Amino acid sequence: MPSNTTAPPGKKTAKKKGRRARLLLLVLVLALVAGIGFGGYWGVSTVRASFPQTTGEIRLDQLSADVEVKRDANGIPQIYADDEADLFRAQGYVQAQDRFYEMDVRRHVTAGRLSEMFGESQVDTDAFLRTLGWRRVAQEEYDKVLSPETKKYLQAYAEGVNAYLKDRAPKDVSVEYAALALTDDYTIEPWTPVDSVAWLKAMAWDLRGNMQDEIDRSLMTSRLSAKQIKQLYPEYPYALHQPIVDKGAVDGATGAFDPKADATEGDGTTTGDTAGTGPGGSGGVSSQLGALSEVLDTVPALLGPNGNGIGSNSWVVSGRLTTSGKPLLANDPHLAPQLPSLWYQMGLHCRSVSATCRYDVAGYTFSGMPGVIIGHNDKIAWGLTNLGADVTDLYLEKIGPDGYLVDGKVKPFTSREETIKVAGGEDRKITVRSTGHGPLVSDRSSELETVGQKAPVGNAAPDRGTGYGVSLQWTALQPGKSMDAIFALDRAKDFTTFRAAAKNFEVPSQNLIYADTEGNIGYQSPGKIPQRTKGDGTLPAPGWDSSYKWKGYIPFEKLPYEENPKRGYIVTANQAVIDEKTYPDLLTKDWGYGSRSQRINDLIESKTKDGGKISPDDMRTMQTDNRSEIATLLNPLLLKIDISDPSVREAQKLLEGWDYTQEPDSAAAAYFNAVWRNVLKLAFGNKLPKELRAEGDCINVRPAEATGPVDEQNKLVRECGERDPDSAQPDGGDRWYEVVRPLLKQEKSEWWVTPGNRLDAPTETRDQLLAQAMKDARWELTAKLGKDVSTWSWGRLHQLTLKNQTLGTAGPGVVQKLLNRGPWNLGGGEAAVDATGWNAAGGYDVIWVPSMRMVVNVGDWDKSRWVNLTGASGHAFHSNYTDQTDTWAKGELYDWVYSKAAVEAAVKDTLVLKP
Repeated sequence: MPSNTTAPPGKKTAKKKGRRARLLLLVLVLALVAGIGFGGYWGVSTVRASFPQTTGEIRLDQLSADVEVKRDANGIPQIYADDEADLFRAQGYVQAQDRFYEMDVRRHVTAGRLSEMFGESQVDTDAFLRTLGWRRVAQEEYDKVLSPETKKYLQAYAEGVNAYLKDRAPKDVSVEYAALALTDDYTIEPWTPVDSVAWLKAMAWDLRGNMQDEIDRSLMTSRLSAKQIKQLYPEYPYALHQPIVDKGAVDGATGAFDPKADATEGDGTTTGDTAGTGPGGSGGVSSQLGALSEVLDTVPALLGPNGNGIGSNSWVVSGRLTTSGKPLLANDPHLAPQLPSLWYQMGLHCRSVSATCRYDVAGYTFSGMPGVIIGHNDKIAWGLTNLGADVTDLYLEKIGPDGYLVDGKVKPFTSREETIKVAGGEDRKITVRSTGHGPLVSDRSSELETVGQKAPVGNAAPDRGTGYGVSLQWTALQPGKSMDAIFALDRAKDFTTFRAAAKNFEVPSQNLIYADTEGNIGYQSPGKIPQRTKGDGTLPAPGWDSSYKWKGYIPFEKLPYEENPKRGYIVTANQAVIDEKTYPDLLTKDWGYGSRSQRINDLIESKTKDGGKISPDDMRTMQTDNRSEIATLLNPLLLKIDISDPSVREAQKLLEGWDYTQEPDSAAAAYFNAVWRNVLKLAFGNKLPKELRAEGDCINVRPAEATGPVDEQNKLVRECGERDPDSAQPDGGDRWYEVVRPLLKQEKSEWWVTPGNRLDAPTETRDQLLAQAMKDARWELTAKLGKDVSTWSWGRLHQLTLKNQTLGTAGPGVVQKLLNRGPWNLGGGEAAVDATGWNAAGGYDVIWVPSMRMVVNVGDWDKSRWVNLTGASGHAFHSNYTDQTDTWAKGELYDWVYSKAAVEAAVKDTLVLKP
């Protein structure tokens, strides 16, 4: 079952699950472990049955002419055709060969149909996904919005997938089906064009922006004051970390963004009136949002835990600063580690590029989607990072049996019935209710049926009655043209056609960087980004007040962009796009805080000062830079602490002379990160409400409603965290760097005080808390790595295990060992350029990674380089299952062949698809 699944089912379901586990174990042991006699023969044949045919000829009825599929030693396909529809037909066939099980699981996620594959345990997840309605919106997109040309390509792709599936039993498609066949009467349905479109909704969900921050700020009100919460969400540090675009303004006459205009202080109007928007406090809305947060944790995070870690690095350097004299472009998206990798590498080539066959593109795409998402064609290259625009708002709704309240009048819900089919169980029916803002997500938990009576929502709020509901307004729940944009990007030839394509890249909102063979570089911020009448999106808004409605979207012409900036390079790494003081529209209040982007800026400036030039290998080296910014701030203070305990002093000595790099073999990096984790826990984590702290993190606290001193009538209670460790707080990302930065200058602060919840070692000052954190870190690492500090290393703590995204995450332990790979001991870290992310509240394991890396040598395409996290194949035990991972872990790259001659020189297998 996918990661982040729902809570364990009841006893009856558990009994069924136990039987299923035994059957899965039996079949996979037979299938995957070499035995003797019949069992050994059956196992080998089952494993190999799903391996793709990569040589010879195969007939595809829908083709108009022969199509060649050329694979290199890594199994990366380059497809050659004479017709556009044939090209995408072949792409569908080839991706199904390598990755269909992954594609099938994805479409069940996006349609809210996981229960059909994995049974009872997925019902709650499906119910939430049905409430969001990804599949319904994708269907509407296909029916009413997408261009006829795009629909033609999607249909051709689906034909290719279905040609592969024709006459194949599930066990011959992937070994996972061989396991499922023993317990479920499961058949594979034909692929449809809407299955491809719906994947963009899942991508948009994981890149949705600040929804979790919106919830967290509200939950914090049960224990923290408004001033304290503001300290935990500081303003973006523009003086320290430059935004993407450092020049330009909106022209007052045309309303369009002019990248050459000089911005003036005070033009911006991004600060909204937030009065009355905070649900706050203990009781009803607080518990409701806490339960909603738990529901969100059950939704499969296909791209990674939502938060600052979800992002990417990309940058492009002008030819005047490079050794080649042509632009260089780098990209490495930071997403959840998966097996197989989220990305699929391939080339799509018209044998003769013409007006009727226009594609000659190579790069990274998603299994289940036609086209190329990130890469280059013969004229341009491009990369993506998450812009992080605030495209979601939660609304508190005053609800009753007949509808919801708006401006004193009751409006009826929009309702629909959904039926969830359950493998091995009875169908479930749910009712999805929506307000004018969007689906009522609070309907999806029994804990949310009644809201408490104490939520402070302001004097203007209506009588709460039995409580408030929570609805979600989100740009991705409206039909859009992002699929049109992908094909347009693939065939763009210059910055004008690139921007025209970007205009339709509505959801998810991404930073797009650009370079071309004429030497131009550029940037565009596209996306459907709301304009709010009132409020700034940082807290749930009152749905009963129509003045908080969205009034429209920022026009594309008004969104920031730049072309050939004077500085000679552009860096996007989830930092602020432009200074909000000079830009008139609110993009978000919750940017990434710019640690990675500023480090890349500094590395480029350092390399090019005094006339220096940047090489492709320099770009690769920058991608693997693992310096810790927080260590530069905190480590000097740690070295000044007077430590009397000899064991702690021994660990402290590791930090002497450390250069702040986080190599896998670094004992200093291991100890420092453990200290950082414990500083966060002592200063902040133990002060947060249980809804934000990690499961298993238990502390003694006074009840939230308690007043006065702790006494016999008001004693401390044991309180344990409730959040999935991957999304708990404080996560240790660069937001927390900015929280801590000013506090490190203060010997005394309320944050350094640790009364009550550490009765054994209360602290009152900065140095006392740092000393306690150093002590706690010493004994934590002693337990994890041993007493001898000379044997410590960051990589032993900071490990990556690649997990099959279904049976590899929740199957029996033996099955997981058969399908999963690792661990790898990694360097890098949270908010480093080499962003091997970990959550300080949850532990040290790697939870997001540079999911691929590429360095494009613009114009000299065959000198470009790339690597994937895993491999081309999704088939366990195939030679291309994880063949790229060791290279990826070392920070190395493979040659990225593009020209026909280079492809031919690298070919290992050639398959001809014939009509």
